[in-house]
Amino acid sequence: MNPRRTFLAKVAALTAVAPTLFAQNTQTPPPAEPTRRSNHVHDGLYYFSGTGANDGYPKDDHVTVTDPFEKHVTRTLDALKKSVERNGCTMDSILHLDIFLCLPHTDSIPMPTGKARFDGHKAQYDALNRIYGTYFSPGKMPSRACMAVEWIPGDSLIEIVGNAVVVNPVTTAPGK
Repeated sequence: MNPRRTFLAKVAALTAVAPTLFAQNTQTPPPAEPTRRSNHVHDGLYYFSGTGANDGYPKDDHVTVTDPFEKHVTRTLDALKKSVERNGCTMDSILHLDIFLCLPHTDSIPMPTGKARFDGHKAQYDALNRIYGTYFSPGKMPSRACMAVEWIPGDSLIEIVGNAVVVNPVTTAPGK
């Protein structure tokens, strides 16, 4: 065998192995996937997401898109009230709400178009405002945005997302 080839083969083998033998592990592990968090308290604020007309109700008591819009609003705001109170807040400690409304989607109710569609959303907005104000003390309504969307999951015609100041921190018993 050619001594020069033998030498080059050894150099090539060492070159391939040397980095793993002598290198320090300076690589940092890739960051973990961020944990998706839904309703939670952080730094004295309660963040809630996706409260709809069927949240907190048993399956045999669900509303559907054919039920009156006012029933959807009342049930959603009742579920929101329970959620904020369970987490040490009050309706009056809510800072901001994003409210999503959609028109019913079903084979038996055709989707309006043009001005009729606008009028449908406006009727929902007016109904929301009539009920919404009854859940807050005078002068305590939070800032809000209200948007019309094409679809909301869970047979609800309304969904609410927002945050509130925790006024009565909830303490958990040891071991929980």
